Amino acid sequence: MKKFALLVAWAPFAAFAAGGPQVTIYNGGFATVKEDRTLSLAEGVSEVRVTDMSRQLEPDSVLLRELAETPFGVKILEQSFINDPLTQGLLLYQMEGKTLRFEEKREDGTVKEHVGKLIRSGYVPGGGSEQPIVEEDGAVRFSLPGQPVFEGIDPNAFLKPSLVWQIASKKAGECPLEVAYVTAGMSWEATYSLVAPAEGRDEFDLSGWISLQNNTGKTFENADIKLIAGDVQKVQPQYNRSRIGMVMKNMAFAEEAMPSERAFDEFHLYTLPRPVLLRNNELKQVEFIRAIGVKGSRYYVYNPMVGYRWGGGYNTDPDYGTQAEKKVGVRIEISNSATNQLGVPLPKGRLRLYRTDSVDGRREFTGENQMDHLPKNELLKLDMGNAFDLVGERKRVDFTVDTTGKKMTESFEIKLRNRKEAPVEIRVVEPLYRGANWKIPVASLPFTKFDSNTVEFRAPVPADGETVLTYTVDYGW
Repeated sequence: MKKFALLVAWAPFAAFAAGGPQVTIYNGGFATVKEDRTLSLAEGVSEVRVTDMSRQLEPDSVLLRELAETPFGVKILEQSFINDPLTQGLLLYQMEGKTLRFEEKREDGTVKEHVGKLIRSGYVPGGGSEQPIVEEDGAVRFSLPGQPVFEGIDPNAFLKPSLVWQIASKKAGECPLEVAYVTAGMSWEATYSLVAPAEGRDEFDLSGWISLQNNTGKTFENADIKLIAGDVQKVQPQYNRSRIGMVMKNMAFAEEAMPSERAFDEFHLYTLPRPVLLRNNELKQVEFIRAIGVKGSRYYVYNPMVGYRWGGGYNTDPDYGTQAEKKVGVRIEISNSATNQLGVPLPKGRLRLYRTDSVDGRREFTGENQMDHLPKNELLKLDMGNAFDLVGERKRVDFTVDTTGKKMTESFEIKLRNRKEAPVEIRVVEPLYRGANWKIPVASLPFTKFDSNTVEFRAPVPADGETVLTYTVDYGW
């Protein structure tokens, strides 16, 4: 690919069309951009510069689509992506080996002028730095003697990331076309707030926000924004980028102007109702869903053996499964259905849970978790932290192995304590991790088989009281 120096001969610029760009943003941290431009073309081959591009543009993704009724027959013969716009460091780099004037500002406010030969600028193209070297009056110093003063720059210097094309055209004139490309540095995510009333656990108010983040180095004015929700396959290049501060801006549309949603290929596409200004280094938020009176449930789960699963074969290790968690978790469950005030595809994102304080009416944060993409008519289940006043204690009370008879027997005692002032129900999840062929001949409470190696008990626990669950499992092979 041909490389261009910083200062080049004059080339026509591609003008913007009146409409704004179309930007489609994906969950994976990239976007596709489609901009209408007008190229001033000569018949045959001409050089055209398309400026104000994304700093993180993927050059091999660029596509052109002619918009003129009579095609020009445009074809790109050669393309260069100039991603090192004019800076003081780059201009110093261009001046290496030349004499340059510097101004040193002193503490008393006076300015001393230095004139020296710039041996090395200190600027490294593509990133990094070195010690500058300046020769002044026969002496060499490894620093700049002051602020460099330049006598002028070429008016055609690259001030923004640009594409430079060698374009072949069958005729001359003003050619309208669409420039499309893929860029990194842009992403979106959904965040949800779920508010529970002061009393009861079966009804919530749900609101969802879309957060748009632009780190492309380019501002998109009057942009039509689309959002693709789903796991789009994308090979991610490795970038060495530092995190920089974000400008936060909230946008709340009227209820009749909420973003629209529709199925698109194997994904879902959300379209903002009006064009927006998406500045570089900006995080902008848009409300996209609001539902009141969503039915759901919040219940307690004791899953003391998280991470223990049957791994095939039979496990006769007597020490396996003797360590258990004591925390009792809090889980919410909501049906994403039209009859439950929802029934729309919900993109993945962070969900925060709030409870209304019965004393002052304020909403207090009580937990959060990351939810995956949720199609309509599916069930949302999320763990939202642990209960303070509930404790579980799991203990193995018997274990025998008969390798000749090819059988094992294991018994457990699970104590569930409730220090609340009201009774609760705790769902106890037990993995049967020693073998595929099992049965539970004895249990103090009924159980439900979740899958081939998991059962669940539902244990009522009285206020400020304790319930003891016992069961025995037999394995055979």
